[in-house]
Amino acid sequence: MSNPESFIEEVTEEVRRDRLFALMRRYGWIAVLAVILIVGGAAYTEWQKARDTAAAQALGDALLAALEQDDAAARVAALDGVAGAEDAAPLVDLLAAGEQSAAGEDAAAIARLRALADDTQAPVTYRQLALLKLVLIEGETRPAEDRRADLAPLAEPGAPFRPLALEQLALLEIEEGNTEAAIGQLREILELPEATAGLRERATQLIVALGGTLEPA
Repeated sequence: MSNPESFIEEVTEEVRRDRLFALMRRYGWIAVLAVILIVGGAAYTEWQKARDTAAAQALGDALLAALEQDDAAARVAALDGVAGAEDAAPLVDLLAAGEQSAAGEDAAAIARLRALADDTQAPVTYRQLALLKLVLIEGETRPAEDRRADLAPLAEPGAPFRPLALEQLALLEIEEGNTEAAIGQLREILELPEATAGLRERATQLIVALGGTLEPA
């Protein structure tokens, strides 16, 4: 009995093997294609990462080279001429505006910053930083209420530049003679965990200079 059973098992195994080979011949290309797609996709992803990293490094080098020019006019021209800076246009505008302001070209800096602040396509962080720099450059040449309107959204909870915006709002209150309101703004800065040590020190000094105390009344 063992011989017939062994023969049947061998036949059954052979049939299974034949079926497996037939399936592989018919559908094996699907498995091969799947492997190719997986390997190719991984390779393409890595290539994209390497390309983006190289492009970012090249852009950073170009921006640094532009900032190393001898004078402000040359630095602004070099910044505006950086190749491939379309995606970094907001950063270029902020850097160029800083150079223009440092060179005494406040009107040009203000125009550039206002355009960036009004650009709804630009990232919110860059737009808010442009508004903050506008307030700093314009100073008392612009009505206090207009500056306060620019600073108001920057001082809202969760805004990235809230501590600095509160400082500028406090300075506006001082400018208008509202000492208690200024002290309140400055105390609020001291309560913010994201406020830097330098900003905390400035706020503390202003509170003392205004005759206030570091603790709310």
